[in-house]
Amino acid sequence: MKVEAKILLGLGVFFGVMCAVYWNWSLENAGGVMMFAGMLLGFLPGGYYYWWSRRMAPRAEDDPNATQAQGAGVVGAFPGTSIWPFTLGMGSFFTVLALVFGIWLLVPGLALIVWALFGGVAESRRGGKV
Repeated sequence: MKVEAKILLGLGVFFGVMCAVYWNWSLENAGGVMMFAGMLLGFLPGGYYYWWSRRMAPRAEDDPNATQAQGAGVVGAFPGTSIWPFTLGMGSFFTVLALVFGIWLLVPGLALIVWALFGGVAESRRGGKV
């Protein structure tokens, strides 16, 4: 995870320097705040990855002299198809539409969100489709 940490921390430094230059040069607030947020979006996961990379055993991806065979391993199991992410997305969509078109869209939006959360939890407990 050292490579990922270096990339994200480098992006954070880049956006930090650009934020300082832009803020002082343009005297405009919105762009400076967005670059500051971009800096934080680089530093937050980059710092987290760096913190874990110092506590984990090095991976094959972190060793520049590693072979392809050293990086091979068990892929693991992936979950099957599920309707609940789509249901959660539609509930979130209706909830956001309630801000634009009226509070009445909040009812189906929240109902879909709750239904998707209960369905996803039930599916993960039982395994397979519910």
